[in-house]
Parts: sequence; structure tokens; C-alpha cells
Amino acid sequence: MTEFKVSNDTSAFEVPAVLDDKGQLADHCVRQALTMMDLHGLVVLTNLLSDEEADVGRDLMRQTIDDPDRSRSSFASETDNHYLRRDFCSLPSSPPVTRFAASLCQRLQGVLSEYCGRSRPVLEMATFTSYFGSSHQYIHRDPSGVISMFAAVENVSEQQGGTVFVPGTHMYGGAGNRHDGKAYALMELFRTGCNYRIFRHNLKKLWGMRQDPKAPLAPGEFRDRVFSTKWDQHQPNLLRFALGKNSQFSLRRLGPGTLWKLYRNRRALDNLFCLVQTAPRKGTVILYRSDLLHAGPDNRSPHARRFFGMSIARDMIEPKYWHDGYSPHPTLAAHPMSLGDLLDLPTNPAPSRVQNRHQSALVD
Repeated sequence: MTEFKVSNDTSAFEVPAVLDDKGQLADHCVRQALTMMDLHGLVVLTNLLSDEEADVGRDLMRQTIDDPDRSRSSFASETDNHYLRRDFCSLPSSPPVTRFAASLCQRLQGVLSEYCGRSRPVLEMATFTSYFGSSHQYIHRDPSGVISMFAAVENVSEQQGGTVFVPGTHMYGGAGNRHDGKAYALMELFRTGCNYRIFRHNLKKLWGMRQDPKAPLAPGEFRDRVFSTKWDQHQPNLLRFALGKNSQFSLRRLGPGTLWKLYRNRRALDNLFCLVQTAPRKGTVILYRSDLLHAGPDNRSPHARRFFGMSIARDMIEPKYWHDGYSPHPTLAAHPMSLGDLLDLPTNPAPSRVQNRHQSALVD
């Protein structure tokens, strides 16, 4: 996006993955990852998967997307899903999918076990795929008490739109006392300013798509994305914006008092917070705390962007609250799984050449 500053430099949040002789993340990598998760709310683990392992995840996702009866997510971007701008689909808890998920959890056991007990439920396994013309999500928080991960099964370019994060905005005991006790108020101001720009960006792009041969709007799509009464928290819906019926961003967030605070604190906001967009290479896995401010950007490339995603509870979560942010596949809802189930599931061991590649990366 050109409307405001976004950094694509994720080096401060990256840990090159090194595996031990058990195929798990080495202790020194675990320590680095935990430090980054606590300090920034996320960590980017590069080369955690080999190309062959990433291909397995990509093929599982394609099988789901090719299924006309796939279970689409119901928590965000429903309109994009309907018009095939995105494929946010829950994955079935079939043996191939659970083996792939288990291999990720076992490799990351040292990190996940620091936050999630063995009995904590797997909330979702999903494919997050976006295509040209998708909307840019508003900056938001997911339901708290969850650790989420994205695994890049292909190289992701800046134009394809890797997830945007606001490092350091996760919620924890005492976090609100930072910045003279104004931390959360300043975070909300920053989010409001960003979402105003995202609102304008989405409207401008949609107007241009009316005559764009690369991504022509389908019949009724402009109306549904701009004037519909349907619930969708991540569309530039003028009607719901004006009526204040969008909890992520609406006119009620832009009163005179808020506008004055945005102006008065503009330099402080620029100094305290930054937007970082990930553009991970194939095999990279991103772990983040669910209440970290983040957004799924639009895809401005003709090539699809694909992520394998999974979320695991850190604490007890009321089912209704759970379903506000996650869409488990009916097979997972019918037969729940815990982190312990995935850690105990037999999987293929990590190939020795993967371990060697990661070890050499440390030397380099």
C-alpha cells in the first residue's frame, strides 16, 4: 500500500531454524524464538520446512480448494470468499492433514509447550489463500489466549501480500502500563489511523476494478462489498461504516475527539509503532500471539498467495468466543484434537539432509 509506511524488513524478528538430532528445533533456537514472542509478539522461523515438506502442505491445501464442497471460513472475508477473491477454508482432520500438522507441532514443541498445555484444543487447521483483487483486512486482534502459525508452502512476494503485523502490540499482564499508562489507548489510535487508510485504499481499488480486465468485478460484487447490509468486518462497506455497524472500523471511531488525538499524538504514534509486512520464503513458519495487532493484506499480484494455518489454545476458551475468530472443519468439531494428540501422533522423521541444511545455515 502506498497510503502509509509499511516495512518489509523482518530481519529483527527472524530466527534461522536449526534442528537437533531428534528433528526438533534446537534449544538455542527455542530460546531465541521465545524471547521474540515475548518481546514482539511474533517470530519468523526461516527454513523450518524443506521444499519437499512444504510441497506436502501445498498439495493438501490444493486438494481442499479443488473440492467444490469445501468448508469456507465464516469469521472473516466472507465476501471475498464468496467472489473467489480468497479461499479461507478449514482443512479436514484427515490423516494426511493431521500428520502434516503434527510434524509442525513436534518440530516446534519447545516453543509451543512454553505457552500451550498438552490438553489445549486445536482450534483450526486451514488454508489461507488470496487472489488478485482481494480486499485488505483491517488491522485487528484475534480472540486472545491463542498461539497461531502460518507456514509458507511457496515463496511469497511483497505484491502477493504476506501478513502485516504491528510488533509489540500483544496483550499481557501489565502491558497497559507502558507509555505512561497510555499503551492501549495509543495502540487503538494507531489502529484507527491505519484502518482509515485501509478503508480509502480498498474503496479506491474497488472503483478501479470496475473497468480492470485483470480482475473484473462479478455482477453484484461492487454492491456487496460497498453497500451491502451483510455482515463482513473487512470490506469497505460505506453503509455499515456510516451506521457504525462494523466493529473493526466505522464512523463512530472518527469523532472530533479521536481526530484531535490522532493529530496531537501523530509523532508519538510514528515513533512507538510500525507496520511490518512479511514476505516469507518457502518453508518459513510464522508464530504469533493471537491478540497481536495484524491484518491480511490484499493480493496485488496475478499469482495466488498460499499459507497453511493452524491455531492452538493457550487457555480455556468459551466455544462461542472461539468461533468468533476460528472456523474448525466439521470433522475437527466432531472429533476434537489437542496439542498432546498432535505431539503423540507418529510422523515421518525429519530427513537428515534437512538437518544438515539448517546446520550449514548457522555457519553461514
